Amino acid sequence: MEILKAIWVILCEMAPYILFGFLVAGILEVWVDRQTMARHLSGRGWRPVVKAALFGIPLPLCSCGVLPAAVALRRRGASKGATTSFLIATPQTGVDSIAATYSLLGPAFAVIRPIAALIGATFGGMAVGRFGGEDKADADIAPDITEAEHPGGFFRKSLAAVRYGFIDMVASVGGWLIIGLIVAALITVFVPDELFVSLSRYPLLAMLAVVVVAIPMYVCATGSIPIAMSLMMKGLSPGIAFVMLMAGPAANFASILILSKTQGRRATVIYVLSVVVTAIVFGLLIDLTLPREWFAISGVHAGCHEAIGPFPTACAILLLILLAYTQIINRTHHHHHLTEQNDMKQTFKVTGMNCPHCQASVQRAIASLPGVEAVDVDLHSGAATVAGNVEAEAVCAAVCAAGFSCSAN
Repeated sequence: MEILKAIWVILCEMAPYILFGFLVAGILEVWVDRQTMARHLSGRGWRPVVKAALFGIPLPLCSCGVLPAAVALRRRGASKGATTSFLIATPQTGVDSIAATYSLLGPAFAVIRPIAALIGATFGGMAVGRFGGEDKADADIAPDITEAEHPGGFFRKSLAAVRYGFIDMVASVGGWLIIGLIVAALITVFVPDELFVSLSRYPLLAMLAVVVVAIPMYVCATGSIPIAMSLMMKGLSPGIAFVMLMAGPAANFASILILSKTQGRRATVIYVLSVVVTAIVFGLLIDLTLPREWFAISGVHAGCHEAIGPFPTACAILLLILLAYTQIINRTHHHHHLTEQNDMKQTFKVTGMNCPHCQASVQRAIASLPGVEAVDVDLHSGAATVAGNVEAEAVCAAVCAAGFSCSAN
């Protein structure tokens, strides 16, 4: 019961801000022209790198979902440094996670988090541009793959924005948000305070330990917030919690492996070092230079003892409904129109997909090929079933161009 109570309190604190962030995410997705964005990211120097970070900060993409988006930017002419800057900044923040950070951790964290993402992404992108080695992918970039266009008209675009924010985005980060809530509740209820009190005496060691734990944990920017909050409630410093906020979402084994393949080993090393060093430097600055009172989480403590208002309760219920609906849809959705082309179906094995963003990128890449009549991409098994008259080599080439690995079964 204590675990469920802890999850409910955290969820009520986060829900209004997360829902607002999802709505803004839908607006950005529908009304931001990616072709125009990519044109701003071409060329050398610091300007494309900074622009890429500024473009990436509000986008609510996780560390695996950002990879296909970055590959698309590269195909449209974005420089290697700008692409790396986009890869660093985007998974660390997002309008939904910034709003949720404000709700649980306060305005100081909400302001410092995007600033740290901007600085880390800028330095990382510039370092890759100068020291990242030859861009061997330049000659191998596939022709641009047409992305799905949103319907015209204000009303239709508004519906598309709501659907993307409250369905697609919830499906994308919902699983990681649930994991983050459960982990935070387990830490709050079961981990003794004495363990963290002793660890807090060695802040740099504690930050390195958080990095070691955060990289294989694979949590999104929003899912890392309740974990960071629970660490602070157990006695760890704000700087140590900040390392979890920044390193956890941006660096994980899956994205590192894909980055190594698409950007090269040297660029990948620079990417990881930029994420880790920026998180630790800002964590130390927070602990050594800023008042501890700025990072108080008294609102969460109060929520544990006071009645939760009707509006946060309604938002939490709505968020739970959306989470349940999108998770059920993800597991049960089937494309029945494929059954009509049984004699023209091919099955492929796609590796590297970790979220619905990845799934949608693979599906768009295959659907854009001439001769494809229907596509069914299963996220959990990695199977892509393609109906129509299309060569297997063309399908695999399109999937690889989108940033994933593919083989015909």
